[in-house]
Amino acid sequence: MTLRTDEELDRALSALAEAEGISRQEIIRRAVLERYERAGHTSTVSSSTERMVDRWGDVLDRLGSV
Repeated sequence: MTLRTDEELDRALSALAEAEGISRQEIIRRAVLERYERAGHTSTVSSSTERMVDRWGDVLDRLGSV
């Protein structure tokens, strides 16, 4: 895979790689995997929230009106 970067991204990649002592490729790999994990977590939290609101929504409404 080829990744085209602009000057800003190129500088950021180089700075991060230098600071962390890893390759620019590893910086990108970790960033993509972190974003992927975060997206999955967000989806899990959203579906859990929907289930809890369905189950406890009436209780939450009553508590909010006290």
